[in-house]
Amino acid sequence: MSNLTIVKVGGKIVEEPDTLAALIADFARIDGSKLLVHGGGRSATRIASQLGIEQKMVDGRRITDIDTLRVVTMVYGGLVNKNIVTSLQAAGINAIGLTGADMDIIRSHKRPAGEIDYGYVGDVDKVDAKAIARLIDAGLVPVIAPLSHDGNGSMLNTNADTIASEVAQALAPLFDTTLTFCFEKAGVLADENDDSSVIEKIDRTTYQQLRDRNIIVGGMIPKLDNAFKALDSGVRKVVITKADALGQPGRGTVISD
Repeated sequence: MSNLTIVKVGGKIVEEPDTLAALIADFARIDGSKLLVHGGGRSATRIASQLGIEQKMVDGRRITDIDTLRVVTMVYGGLVNKNIVTSLQAAGINAIGLTGADMDIIRSHKRPAGEIDYGYVGDVDKVDAKAIARLIDAGLVPVIAPLSHDGNGSMLNTNADTIASEVAQALAPLFDTTLTFCFEKAGVLADENDDSSVIEKIDRTTYQQLRDRNIIVGGMIPKLDNAFKALDSGVRKVVITKADALGQPGRGTVISD
């Protein structure tokens, strides 16, 4: 099987010109086939504010009412996605921007309302790996926004880490797949205030020990849960690292069984 590198990058990186330019340069140097999944939450919040649409967050997660759904569709699928695609084209990478609705690549269901009603938020049901693979085999680089659809005419706001993990799992039988989560920290840290305290390797036993000691907390928990889920489905390697270390061996945290 040929190699495929899937990179998930947060909105903080792709929304600023300087950090986006650095990311594009690093991404361009990755050998073999590649795919990019991006966020864009800060831009969505800013534009919603400009439009007078109040944003509600619960534990850092956006409540997506119908007006907010329109905003994130415009921002994630349009503004942020196309800025990345045009930047990649300028770097000589023939990219194609996608949401989950395009080619029906990611279908989800609306998350049922429980103690909290998150609104138009999608939980992934299936990824069309063959459709994505056709694009990759044609020499294109898919750039996927954090949006899926329900097959009944509605877009759904969907966590970008989850999309990256689900896409990696779906493509693992077709490619030798590496999944890299890029964000603003150097990796999983033993001390969140010390960027030099990177934990180089985490297996399942270490993960549980770090959770029990409250070293791994908050948003890092779902990120690592997604990482182990990807490994369970045949993804060869998962790396959590800083965006400016993309593609550099020995940087960041390697997640293993």
